[in-house]
Amino acid sequence: MAPVDSMDKLHGTTNFAHFAAYSWNVFRYVGDYLHLAGIFVLLLTIAKNKSVAGVSRSTQILYCLVFTTRYLDLLDHTQTTYLVFFKLTFITTSVLILVLFYQLDSTYERRLDTCNLAVILVPCATASVLLTSEYSILEILWTFSEFIEGFAMVPQYIFCYRERVGKDWGASLYVVALGGYRVFYAFNWIYKKIQMPHYSDMQSWLGGIIEILFFLDFLNYRFTGNSMLRSMVLSVDTKINEISDKVELKVLGSSSALRMETQGGEVRRRRKAEEVPMEDV
Repeated sequence: MAPVDSMDKLHGTTNFAHFAAYSWNVFRYVGDYLHLAGIFVLLLTIAKNKSVAGVSRSTQILYCLVFTTRYLDLLDHTQTTYLVFFKLTFITTSVLILVLFYQLDSTYERRLDTCNLAVILVPCATASVLLTSEYSILEILWTFSEFIEGFAMVPQYIFCYRERVGKDWGASLYVVALGGYRVFYAFNWIYKKIQMPHYSDMQSWLGGIIEILFFLDFLNYRFTGNSMLRSMVLSVDTKINEISDKVELKVLGSSSALRMETQGGEVRRRRKAEEVPMEDV
């Protein structure tokens, strides 16, 4: 049997013209433009405040990985102007945001950005190798990007859970736009599944379900103050960081929880997450 690449996986044996017609639907367009709008809202917010406060750098690192690993297909075959524009824009802006984090490092709220990226990257890398449809570099990286995107906003949600009260509506609007993008892409998948029963894109669906669940819980938390996931997510995040600190301490002789910061001639120990009452985290 001939290997199945990412496009065959999406449209199967159906005539590609039919697949393309169903792929370019209103749900996809709305999702794409919400995604683009969210990124520009974030850039404008950072520019207006001259600060990256309220934003998770870990989320931006993950999105940069998503775009740079998924859009290598720009080098592989000719694509429409629409796709080239969006792909290059997403890659460029993700790099630009990380540059802004470097330039505005003094405003970065490290104490709130506690998600351990290794816990996301290692399982996603493993799953991409085990579940890829074809063992080629482009296909494995494409699969990796699909899994990573499902968790890309998790560090931002953890950041928001710890922040409790958003300091700027720009950051919250960015989160809402990115969540809305995934919701409309889910509608896009449902529409294509109805039109083409054989259509399957399990990696995207799994990532989308995870992200939508976090997004709905975030909306509930932001607007009502209630959350079904907050306590569990923060407890797991704290435990993971405790384990990570113990491993660092044993291997390196020091850990992030024990590092000292000198500021104004005073040495201050970073306050551990567990020392803060749960309701104030």
